[in-house]
Formats: sequence, structure tokens, C-alpha cells
Amino acid sequence: MIQDVIIKDLKRNFDQRGWLIETYREDEIDSKYHPVMSYVSMTKPGVVRGPHEHQDQTDLFVFIGPGDFELHLWDNRPDSSTFKKYFHQVFGQNKPASVLVPPGVIHGYKNISKVDAVCINYPNRLYAGKDKRRPVDEIRHENQKDSQFIIP
Repeated sequence: MIQDVIIKDLKRNFDQRGWLIETYREDEIDSKYHPVMSYVSMTKPGVVRGPHEHQDQTDLFVFIGPGDFELHLWDNRPDSSTFKKYFHQVFGQNKPASVLVPPGVIHGYKNISKVDAVCINYPNRLYAGKDKRRPVDEIRHENQKDSQFIIP
């Protein structure tokens, strides 16, 4: 595992109407990680998003389906006890989970399903700041020609 990354298995609560999953509770994570916005993304089969990292932003990804993602993480924080450690695991329809990814941890995921897959994110910073007038807090390793961070 990577220091400060928090993985929480999520439980589907079934009844006669269907199911419900709690995706976020403010009492379960430190207030410095509390979300300030959310978004939902759909990723087509075989498509990779990332890898990139943030200098200040923490992401709280929620993978519940439809579809499954292979999540890849690299610790790029020199002061971390897990510096340069690599981690990957599958989350989504078959293993619902939330994954808190702190700044400096490079992250990306790939839809490994045959269907469109959905991810929810609850970042603790506004994308491009208030009124979308600030630089975006992303280092896009996927755009670097000789990047060592590759998702096959």
C-alpha cells in the first residue's frame, strides 16, 4: 500500500427497491480532505485516464459501477515512507470502493470492462479555482514523451 492513500470497501445495501451505497461521509475522513465539488466521468472500454498528479489537491474517487477500473498509483513524494512505491488494483462493479489519493501520488485508471464505466470524484479543491480563473493543479504525466508512469 501507499502511505496516506485510504481505500474503503463500500457496501451495497439491498432491499426490494434495488440498492444504495454511501459514497461519502464527512465523519470518516479528516476535514482537510472534505470535498468542495464533485463530478462524474464515464470512460469507454479500454480507455485510460491519466496518469497525473496534483501538488495541492486530494481526490476521493468512488468506483461502484457500472464497469470495473484498474487503478494505478505511484508515490512521488520524497518525504513519504513509501516513496517510489507502485500499487494497482481493480475497483468498481465487482469491488465497490472509495480511494482517497493525496497530493503527490500519481494516479490513473483504465476501464477494463466491455461496457462504459463510471467514476465519481469528490476533490477537496475547485477545478481551476474559484470561477475557473486559476491554473489547473495537474502534472500530466500522460503527456510526457518519456514518462516512466505508464498504464498498459
